[in-house]
Amino acid sequence: MAKSLIHHRENWLGYSNRELNDLADQRYQALKRYSTPPTILLAERNPIEFLAGFLAACSANCSIFLCNPDWVEAEWQQVFDLVEPDLIWGESLPFFNVSSTHSDEPPPNPQVWGSRSSKSPKLGGFRGQDGLVTKPSNLRFSKDVHPTKSRFTLPDSPLIMIPTGGTSGKIRFAMHTWETLTASVQGFQQYFGVDRVHSFCVLPLYHVSGLMQFMRSFLSDGQLVILPWKALEAGEAQSISPQNFFLSLVPTQLQKLLYQPQTISWLSQFETILLGGAPAWSDLLDQARSYHLPIAPTYGMTETASQIVTLKPEDFLKGKFGSGQALPHTQITIQSETGEPLKMGETGKITIQTDSLMLGYYPNFLKQTVYQPDDLGFFDSQGCLQIVGRDSNKIITGGENVFPAEVEAAIIATKLVKDVCVLGISDRIWGQAITAVYVPQNSDVSNQALITSLDETLSKFKRPKYWISLEKLPRNPQGKINYLQLRQIIAAKTGTPTTLAKA
Repeated sequence: MAKSLIHHRENWLGYSNRELNDLADQRYQALKRYSTPPTILLAERNPIEFLAGFLAACSANCSIFLCNPDWVEAEWQQVFDLVEPDLIWGESLPFFNVSSTHSDEPPPNPQVWGSRSSKSPKLGGFRGQDGLVTKPSNLRFSKDVHPTKSRFTLPDSPLIMIPTGGTSGKIRFAMHTWETLTASVQGFQQYFGVDRVHSFCVLPLYHVSGLMQFMRSFLSDGQLVILPWKALEAGEAQSISPQNFFLSLVPTQLQKLLYQPQTISWLSQFETILLGGAPAWSDLLDQARSYHLPIAPTYGMTETASQIVTLKPEDFLKGKFGSGQALPHTQITIQSETGEPLKMGETGKITIQTDSLMLGYYPNFLKQTVYQPDDLGFFDSQGCLQIVGRDSNKIITGGENVFPAEVEAAIIATKLVKDVCVLGISDRIWGQAITAVYVPQNSDVSNQALITSLDETLSKFKRPKYWISLEKLPRNPQGKINYLQLRQIIAAKTGTPTTLAKA
């Protein structure tokens, strides 16, 4: 674990280097005044504030909850139903009594330390003297990992709680430690054969997809670029050379970037573009392949400290599909409903054993080292993991099993929609009726045009019975559909399932 925050080093975050070191040291020294390490909620929007708080908390052996600064009051209430923090670091929230006292004595609990500015600075990428960002030498962390250490007792390391479950509307925190995050980094380094990982981060740092980009660069002495997604989307990153960098995107972000011809050449210069967070449709992958982009489709989750399976760019460009092979720190098996291992090509429950596995959902610890998410899949003849879909999202209509991902891919392939989500709704005749909620490419796209376009690509029982057109689908920053909100929208627009526009 972390030992201390001492010596300063220039060019950690370019012009903000000293600000980060000073702020991290200030917060570290304040935390050391506590007789017992406090529990911290970290909700900083500014990346410098976030990283300073994160590193200081880890150095001082504090358990820390990473939080989305854009959560609304109802979501924060879910958090406080789970945890009673000693400190809250983040921007002032209207439903908290914010105190800015920084005395020598630990403040009363809970204490909210507001950000030093109400708005994050516009970041054009943090640039250092030799390119961009390198790891500071003032932070000392152990890189030793003990994956076999018992998971049935409280860990020696303080807990790092990472939020998940936003698609269901219920916030949960996956409990990680410095060791589980380090195991993920080491597996990444081994799989891609790199000593130093240079990360170009446009995803939120409080989310596992953003946090692990920082961790990879930090632990490997790599470089780091932090840029708001909107700045990348607006083309403001073109001046930053992407050679040797790993970029992480969700499919909807990649789709938006591919609409910009001037951006495609820039994207092709990355070492690797990790694509995950949500299923990518085949048309999007075909388009990326035609531009010779170094895409690496990945499979992972908050519970496993991000990716555990990845298809390497060279295999992607050769025409291979799927999520690829398991990283060195992970074992994946496919099991039947009764727990029996399945053969190649047989679809079943994805079962995971990994050194980067969470310890449980706060405050409940796992009682085993094997984890089964809600995902179904199979291994193909080349050993690549193919994700079929979520077991709970499976639609049983007229006695037939239908997986939304297949139907969504067929609808996207028509090129008549910008976005689509397929789900099942209760139906007296079919049990569940397949329903497609979509964003049309233009105002001329009709339900009938979509219905006709699927005649040759989907079996009749897989075609949607109902169609709903929206201006925008409810997605979180990682591109995942918020199903609770989507169902609320459907209910508000239609009243009952029988009033939907029927095929």
